[in-house]
Amino acid sequence: MERATPRDATDRDVFKFLREQREAGTTAAVATVVDVEGSAYRRPGAKLVATAEQTRGAITAGCLDGPVSDLATEARDSGTISVETFDMTAEEWGLGLGCNGVIDVLVEPLDDSVDPVLAALDAGESATVLTVLDSDDETVPRGSRTVLRDGESATGTDRAGVPNDALASLREPAASVAESGAGAVITIEREAGDLCVFLDGVEPFPALLLFGAQGDINPIARLGAQAGFEVTVASPRGGRADADQYPHAHRVRATHPDDVAELVDVPEHTYAVLASHNLVDDRLALDSLLTETTVPYIGLMGPRKRFEDLRANAAEAGRTFTEAELDRVSTPVGLDLGDGSPTGIAMSIVSELLAVTNDATGGRLSEGSGPIHPRPNLSD
Repeated sequence: MERATPRDATDRDVFKFLREQREAGTTAAVATVVDVEGSAYRRPGAKLVATAEQTRGAITAGCLDGPVSDLATEARDSGTISVETFDMTAEEWGLGLGCNGVIDVLVEPLDDSVDPVLAALDAGESATVLTVLDSDDETVPRGSRTVLRDGESATGTDRAGVPNDALASLREPAASVAESGAGAVITIEREAGDLCVFLDGVEPFPALLLFGAQGDINPIARLGAQAGFEVTVASPRGGRADADQYPHAHRVRATHPDDVAELVDVPEHTYAVLASHNLVDDRLALDSLLTETTVPYIGLMGPRKRFEDLRANAAEAGRTFTEAELDRVSTPVGLDLGDGSPTGIAMSIVSELLAVTNDATGGRLSEGSGPIHPRPNLSD
């Protein structure tokens, strides 16, 4: 697969690059959006990883590239951890900028405090990174970090952790942030000194399981990979399973329709699309996924009449689908984009996948009245 460029890098690409730098022992810096007041190109949690030679990721559309590059250089050279506020509404930035807000950016050297996050991702688990942005307690320096994973806390040896008394107050909002993959700043009032802490929810990367071997699989795999999905192509019943046939897939497997469920590693973060164009194969694969996994979404190619035929075929074999199972099935798969070309169909499917993974409706932004990006609610 082609390596992502800095601007089009997905979260998966950024963390892959970050892991590569850790394994190579490269001196690098990480810039993270930690807070936004008003509007901005990216929301809290967006990251950029920068070595002296290359970068991966983007935290703005480009207007902050120079200042952030300077901060990254300082972080790499001196180990400085800084939080910089960029007021994009100020006159110094001029007129016509797309951002119209105040953006706080954490810039820090890459060290072993990120390793517990990588371990969580390896295990297919969510995590929340708690980082002190400001401290009135001289024993808790800026950059102190603890990673919460399944209720357990971990720290690297290069930094101090978040104090236990603060952790007690942060566990509940941290769990909420982990589930949503959002980012938020919380101030903890303590006798020893108040702490301003950034909660960064990190979720496992979504997986896309494509069942089929026809030519229309490739554009879906390509757009799915570009959107950040870990793409598996499952080629049915002796279909070709050569990796070079599906250059945008991360893995290609030959499988019997009854065994499709065996390719699901993290069910809650896996989304399947059945496109074998064989009614019986799709029915068997659907049954496998519904009965043997808890994948939340199964898209099925074809018109409504085809699904009616599939259900009738299943009933003849003694299989009926419950309402709860049908709630996990989307057919016809995709959003209505009005484009019947192979690329248009693939874009329709991947658009629905993105909407589902982000708990969005997929409607037109111009018809909404609220902010483009949802804000996390940690008040409960």
